[in-house]
Amino acid sequence: MWQKDFYNFVRLFLFKAICATALFRSSADKAPSELVDPFIGTAGSRWFFFTPGAMPFGMAKPGPCTDAHLGNKGGWEAVGYDGRQNSIESFVSFREFQVGGVAVMATSGQLITVPGSLEDPDSGYRSRFDKKDEHAQPGYYSVLLKDYGTLAELTATKRVAFYRFTFPATNNAHVIFDVGNKQGESGEVADAFVRRSGGREIEGFAGTVPAYVLHYQPGAEVKMYFVARFDKTPSQCGTFRENKTYPGDTSIQGKGAGLYLDFNFGEKESVLVKMGLSYTSIANARHNLDVEAGDLTFDQAREKSQEAWQGMLDKILVSGGKEEDRVKFYTGLYHVLLGRGICSDVNGSYPKNNGEIGQVPLNPDGTPQYNHYNSDSVWGSFWNLNQIWALAYPEIYSEFVRCHLDIYRDCGWLPDSIATEKFVSGVGTDYMGLMVSTAYAWGIRDYNIQEAFDAVFKNETGWQNRPIGAGKADLKPFVERGYIPYLPKAADFSGSTAEGSMYAASHTLEYSYSSAAAAQFAKALGKTNEYQVLARQSHDWKNLFDPKTKFIRPKESDGKFVSSFNPLKPWGGFQEGNSFQYTFYVPHDEADLIRKIGLNGFRKRLDDVFKVAEKTQFGGGAEVDAFSGLESAYNQGDEPDLEVPWLFNDCGEPWLTQYWVRRICDVFYGTDPVHGYGYGQDEDQGQIGGWFVLAGIGLFDVQGGAGANPTMQLSSPLFSKIVIRLNPGYYKGGYLEIETKNDPSKDCYIQSASLNGEPLNQCWIPWNTLVMRGGRLRIVLGGKPNKNWAAKNPPPSFSELQQ
Repeated sequence: MWQKDFYNFVRLFLFKAICATALFRSSADKAPSELVDPFIGTAGSRWFFFTPGAMPFGMAKPGPCTDAHLGNKGGWEAVGYDGRQNSIESFVSFREFQVGGVAVMATSGQLITVPGSLEDPDSGYRSRFDKKDEHAQPGYYSVLLKDYGTLAELTATKRVAFYRFTFPATNNAHVIFDVGNKQGESGEVADAFVRRSGGREIEGFAGTVPAYVLHYQPGAEVKMYFVARFDKTPSQCGTFRENKTYPGDTSIQGKGAGLYLDFNFGEKESVLVKMGLSYTSIANARHNLDVEAGDLTFDQAREKSQEAWQGMLDKILVSGGKEEDRVKFYTGLYHVLLGRGICSDVNGSYPKNNGEIGQVPLNPDGTPQYNHYNSDSVWGSFWNLNQIWALAYPEIYSEFVRCHLDIYRDCGWLPDSIATEKFVSGVGTDYMGLMVSTAYAWGIRDYNIQEAFDAVFKNETGWQNRPIGAGKADLKPFVERGYIPYLPKAADFSGSTAEGSMYAASHTLEYSYSSAAAAQFAKALGKTNEYQVLARQSHDWKNLFDPKTKFIRPKESDGKFVSSFNPLKPWGGFQEGNSFQYTFYVPHDEADLIRKIGLNGFRKRLDDVFKVAEKTQFGGGAEVDAFSGLESAYNQGDEPDLEVPWLFNDCGEPWLTQYWVRRICDVFYGTDPVHGYGYGQDEDQGQIGGWFVLAGIGLFDVQGGAGANPTMQLSSPLFSKIVIRLNPGYYKGGYLEIETKNDPSKDCYIQSASLNGEPLNQCWIPWNTLVMRGGRLRIVLGGKPNKNWAAKNPPPSFSELQQ
């Protein structure tokens, strides 16, 4: 009988979710995809950032480039498209962290085969453009190339980029394929090849050595393969290398290689280019093209892409509040769904770490069971991407875990960052152990659990024969001594060695935290010995707590605190931050940190931090730079302290979490190209935007899922109504509806709350209650703080769970 009642209960919830969607559609001014503004934050943005032609998590990421051929010195700096620049040099479709290649450009008149400079657009094939002639939305981009009077339009399927170029009447139109030159974060080209493989087809590859591959996996290359097909036959084909052209040639190989095709066009005649992509072979690029694109027209591909975007954005529906906040919300969610991209083919082939080709297991119908992904570091993703994926996209989270377990099986280690599965450890650490552990804690478990734990345990404790590309080069002293000694300089690219690290203090904190998550994984599986090892490591952050200054302070190799210490100084033992920011970095054990600092001292420090931070707009002020806020007491523009505004919940002042989270949403986040995520601060693959998504719905887990029984802490939502559709393949709740009473655009303080009709007088909700029961969270807002609500019921801490 109970099964029938439960089934009816879930069916009723799903019906209500469908009805809620209809209400959103009828009452909202714009659909979620219409609220996305891809131009927000494009000043000083990273390589992946502006790729509006892509599908969610697409391999094909077509987008315009203003300065891609310049590359970047360190391999991570802003490059690709800058919203302040006014000429486009090309369009590139391979566009991930450390991955970039195969530029396409449409020109007319005299053939020019170099991109030229921003200062002198006439020195190359680049073209000027006007912002009024540029349009971008999820799944589509268009721009008028003024110098050629040509309309360029971009869209894509998962693995196929579509380019439609509409020319004025000309007998001298060119489509240029610049294959052998660096693009964005790709690094130098090691080899390249392109040839005309049919009357209307070309094929080729580019092999590059990005900066991070060069350091973390010497000898390896990132290889990109493509097959491009046209709907018109060119009048002529030629090749080039830099300024030297070879008319009539049909193939060329080596660094700098390129190919051009000439066309004769009548007025407003267009040519469609479909480019199949692959990281494994030309044959698979062609197969991806045939299967996904086939006879698909540009408009059909655009429609399918935009339907896919709408379906993904619809997983979290918001209404009410300010339209400006809805724009910020859905643009942030758009980046969450764009930042990583699949690297496996439609047949399940994927590039293995050693250069061979792997195979994803297939379903009975021959389709792959899951995808593989390229990925920047998961450093800090527990405070944004992980939580959003777990809540609304657990199927993506599952794929991410399973592809990393394949890599563990292939090469013996969990990688932190991968570019075509080559090691590119983003910050020299490795948080995949935490990501796998929290997947289990959140109920995402459709993979080999024993293998997953073995991989996690090795990641948190194994330093012997650990390749530099697997991160944590300084794990040995952490495991053996309980802290990492500070080295002012380290020869290795990661800044870390087996003797210590330039980032010794922050790494000690990070490894303690990831050990805590792994400990809960071990405990859940009944692995007592492993649990004891990991639980001990999780407390090692205390070894760097200085009781005199009450800050986390680096130690020398002799065990003494460093003598020269300024808690606001960045980099001196702290990665992309300082001691003021990192001292709060004990997400698994904030209760013990509060005890060590003292409750009143902790509250005062938090209060002082945000009063000061507000003066610099919670980041680096108006300076356009990724690291402009590193000397601040709080920096919203980078990952290390994104949990701090929520810590007022932990110390009995939840109304201040509500206030400061709202102030950050209003002040730090903007809606224009320059003021988007601070001013040019680092929107790492959607992570800073992801924080706004969580703040917008009023749910956040300081522990990032690391608790034995994860919770979500509360703040005041930005919207009148939020509906999160819960994937029934993972969760039984059907949907979660969050409803606010009064005006969320003005009222930021929670007066009272209830969950499924029951009063809620705590600022946290167990994860299982949210996703297994679902239902309705009702929050009454007001203009003044209610200091009695939830003040005496802080979220549980790791240390309390051990008792």
